[in-house]
Amino acid sequence: MRAVRLSVTAAATAAALTAMTACTAKSGAKDGEAIRVTAADSTCRTSTASVPAGQVTLRIENKGAKATEVEIVLPDDRIVSEKENIGPGTRYTLTAEVKAGSYEIACRPGMKGHGVRQKLTVTGGSAAERDPRLDKAVADYRQYAQDQADETLPRVETFVKAVRAGDVAAARKAYAISRLGWERTEPVAESFGDIDPKVDVREDGLEDGQKWTGWHRLEKALWKDGKIGAEEKALADRLVTDLSDWQKRVGTAEISPTSMANGAKELLDEVATGKVTGEEDRYAHTDLVDFQGNVEGAQKAYELLKPVAAKNDPALTGELDKQFAALDALLGKYRTGKSSYEFVSYDKVGENQRKELSDAVNALAEPLSKLAATVAK
Repeated sequence: MRAVRLSVTAAATAAALTAMTACTAKSGAKDGEAIRVTAADSTCRTSTASVPAGQVTLRIENKGAKATEVEIVLPDDRIVSEKENIGPGTRYTLTAEVKAGSYEIACRPGMKGHGVRQKLTVTGGSAAERDPRLDKAVADYRQYAQDQADETLPRVETFVKAVRAGDVAAARKAYAISRLGWERTEPVAESFGDIDPKVDVREDGLEDGQKWTGWHRLEKALWKDGKIGAEEKALADRLVTDLSDWQKRVGTAEISPTSMANGAKELLDEVATGKVTGEEDRYAHTDLVDFQGNVEGAQKAYELLKPVAAKNDPALTGELDKQFAALDALLGKYRTGKSSYEFVSYDKVGENQRKELSDAVNALAEPLSKLAATVAK
């Protein structure tokens, strides 16, 4: 789940860029050189406005007082690559692959709103020729993302059918499993900035004036309120509509080897910032199901990229194999049934146990953060 982001027209974007108190150096970057991005609470400074097509590296520093998010964005607001939750005073390196065209680099202090943006022009032809195994990995991952969206709709229909019938028990039973496909491919889903705020926002992530819709609004009704009214039934119907929109648009997502690798790391970040803390499903306490989905999605992206990563850095893939296995074994301690998605209620998981889970996530996230640069070699 990410904070809501507002879409704007190209004309509005240009006007906003003119008015913003930020600056961009005019010199072009040479191939392989990094773009330095200095984010603050009201500015977003980049070291160049032009790079050649291919691999691009953003060296990000947050000098603001708020956590920020930095994105590479297409004109239609689709996200090519991003890094969320860059804390004050911290740095992060983001590697991405870009084709020739017009983009923006967006800094979103507080991870809300449209953010401060700088134009980025990518020159030249298509990206340099790469290992054909990476093209296959992208194609296979695109199909995986589509399959997850396709499988989500029937599960959501089961959940929504129970809500429409006013059957709280049946709706509770169907809730967590209906979210699995979304959780496995969350970075792809979030690349369409207008869908996530409709279906997966938590109450504390709402923008001013935003109506609360989606899974977590229904979660609150089912577990905290314990009842289903006319409003909840209407919201359930809207959830199907919004997720059907996601299903139709998955095939247009910008996917590259580096976005797959970065997305895998983002899924671990989702676990660390939402699932381990118990904030994601704070009423249902089904956080471990979401946790499992995030880890499965990260591992799928990694496995597809592994043939090339293993050639470029066998030590890294050896460590990733070890840490994925360790995390899965640890999750296994909390499974309660034959299904991989039956877990203890997360409110029964103590602080020491949560720290153990957090440590395992961090042990995996550290080597996973190196995957994008490894496959881009």
